[in-house]
Amino acid sequence: MDIHVVTGFPDLLSPLNESIPGKAQEKNIVTVHCHNIRNYATDKHMQIDDYPYGGGAGVILKPEPIFNCVEHVREKFGLDCPLIYTTPQGKPLTQKLATELSFRKQLFLLCGHYKGIDERVKEQLVGEEISIGDYIITAGELAAMVIIDSAVRLIPGVINDIDSADTDSFQTGLLDYPHYTRPADYRGMKVPEILLSGDHARIEAWRYEQTLQKTRAKRKDLYKKYME
Repeated sequence: MDIHVVTGFPDLLSPLNESIPGKAQEKNIVTVHCHNIRNYATDKHMQIDDYPYGGGAGVILKPEPIFNCVEHVREKFGLDCPLIYTTPQGKPLTQKLATELSFRKQLFLLCGHYKGIDERVKEQLVGEEISIGDYIITAGELAAMVIIDSAVRLIPGVINDIDSADTDSFQTGLLDYPHYTRPADYRGMKVPEILLSGDHARIEAWRYEQTLQKTRAKRKDLYKKYME
């Protein structure tokens, strides 16, 4: 997967070099390119934001640096994928969407910031809008990293044990079952006997029942949808 991120704050994306995304790059399964829109500003101060027409609080990301950057990146790297804008107004990021993104050969993301971007950027450049939740964060770079991480970890070869990802919460529509590791008895708290039995059929049945119970208790909306 070839990933390109358009941002005014590239240093915020440094965690992509750690953990799973970092290993994916080390294995040459994924490449990540960060493009600083400040390098495409049109004034000597390299300004990327300005006050909104009509008044109001906050500032808006200017159109010129974004247009210049996006058009240059598309031409240089031959990108033909939609530009994804990180915004609370976008469609929610779900495990299903993350799985769909993981099959793409290219990801092209534009990070929102401040009060957002000039509407003309949305109208002319943006192909998709994705939200990581119904709340506001300081930087769209954080959302971009969540989107990238959720997709990259599902690419074959990134995680050594792909079964680990296949059994994650939401992958099946239910929350994950409880997990235990050594020691079997810690301060009097014992691992359920069935997990020590070696009876894989019974263990799978227990885990399935646990996913149902946990989902019913914590996420009634998911449980209802699953049982329909």
